[in-house]
Amino acid sequence: MAEGFYQVIVDGQSGLYPAGTPYGEIVKDFQSPDGLPALLVMANGRLRELHKTLKEDCELQFVTAGSSIGHKTYKRSMTLLLLKAVYHVAGHGKIEKVVLHYSVGNGFYYTLKGNVTLDEEFLRKVKAYMKEMVEQEIPIMKRSVSTQEARERFAEYGMRDKEKLFRYRRVSRVNVYSLEDFEDYFYGFMVWHTGYLKYFDLCLYDEGFVMMLPGRSDPAEVEPFLPSPKIFKVQQESEKWGERLGIDTVGDLNECISKGQIGHTMLVAEALQESRIAKIAEMVAGRPEVKFVMIAGPSSSGKTTFSRRLSIQLTAHGLQPHPISLDNYYVNRVDSPRDENGNYDFECLEALDIALLNHDMAELLKGRRVEMPRFNFVTGEREYKGDYLQLGPDDILVLEGIHGLNEKLSYMIPSDKKFRVYISALTQLNIDEHNRIPTTDGRLIRRIVRDHRTRNTAAQDTIAMWGSVRRGEERNIFPYQEQADVMFNSALIYELAVLKLYAEPLLFQIPEEAPEFMEAKRLLKFLDYFVGMPSEDIPKNSILREFVGGSCFDV
Repeated sequence: MAEGFYQVIVDGQSGLYPAGTPYGEIVKDFQSPDGLPALLVMANGRLRELHKTLKEDCELQFVTAGSSIGHKTYKRSMTLLLLKAVYHVAGHGKIEKVVLHYSVGNGFYYTLKGNVTLDEEFLRKVKAYMKEMVEQEIPIMKRSVSTQEARERFAEYGMRDKEKLFRYRRVSRVNVYSLEDFEDYFYGFMVWHTGYLKYFDLCLYDEGFVMMLPGRSDPAEVEPFLPSPKIFKVQQESEKWGERLGIDTVGDLNECISKGQIGHTMLVAEALQESRIAKIAEMVAGRPEVKFVMIAGPSSSGKTTFSRRLSIQLTAHGLQPHPISLDNYYVNRVDSPRDENGNYDFECLEALDIALLNHDMAELLKGRRVEMPRFNFVTGEREYKGDYLQLGPDDILVLEGIHGLNEKLSYMIPSDKKFRVYISALTQLNIDEHNRIPTTDGRLIRRIVRDHRTRNTAAQDTIAMWGSVRRGEERNIFPYQEQADVMFNSALIYELAVLKLYAEPLLFQIPEEAPEFMEAKRLLKFLDYFVGMPSEDIPKNSILREFVGGSCFDV
């Protein structure tokens, strides 16, 4: 091998490159397996940005927008590009604050404050400037500064959320990204230059605007914006709860914990949830024709605890609720459908005995006595243990399961007899004004903690199956969420500070050579933003108890 050159292997092909060659130049000579451009690379098993340079013989793997890590990188980089354009178009000193609030479909919802009119003309100029920067392939620069310098600089920029965030950082240095004269902090890696950021659109919505982005399945296609007004309203309400508590960001939460004020905040957060559950029970009680409350939501949204707490509130309104898990209507395991990989697909609708469920529900609706099934997850078979049920005038069934809002699940039950509830854990906290906490991260951390406690499942295994869980949710849950009569947000503003103490030891157990290590490392970095808090004072009926243990319910 020539001196000063290193061998690079990509998918069985190899080449020699001079030391110091940026990975971004090397990947141009190879084709990625999915045909998409590399946004990052794995170099000898380590995730690297494309501006990093070759220093040894290595094997490279492409990280494209078709992967979870690559897709997050694309969206994160798009936010930097958008912010640069907004500040440029508005003009010097005109913008007071731009806030990334939450996901809306494949995109993000933003608001801005300042001496500027947010209208179609403003967005048209912003979009045109973004396209111009894409054409110019402007490098996204990265530098490391001391945490103290970062605090001072972002305080000077008016980004107070970042200044407060860094006050509670243990690390001595912070990576800061810049696009020409605009500088910001981001949680995670960036693309090499703006030329990678070709696909996006902007549109006005509510009091702000949405930046639409491609999905993972087709990273070169931006679908038209289709509002989901019910879920958006719940997100807005949850954000207002945070404002009432004085906690919008992780820095606010850390300050509350460190000053010893979290006990009061925790009780208020729990009371806000209980008041919402009581309101839902009042709505159900106000419709005497309703005999079935159908509860659906994604994994680790707290459906079981919610159904128990709703049942208590329904009892307080003079009804006699009967919680029923749809899991008891699984077909016998030997009859379960399989996915494209030949594995059992327990999350598709066909995994349930729909005919039996509808027969039983129709019989109950007629006032007849029915023996209810119980699924044995050890044997994989449905059993009958003499659990008989008959509905009286004040009886109501509370059915909980991922397919609860799908009309195919309960086709024999008249629509007016059903009240539909969608529950999800919509994180109302942001890391700071430009770095949001994905709802899926909160649910994954919940599930890691619960799976270990209730099933002795390693974090590595939970992470490994999470992709399949998410695909099932995309097929079976999210398409039906807007059909709900009411939505409930199960996220608690303080919960990640509690889950941190349970999740970190489990994530540290994942070996570096494991495929799940990069995701574990990302989650550990994320949890490092939080000041931890113990769980002793959490109420026994809290939804969080479903995950950390100690619940007064059988969950």
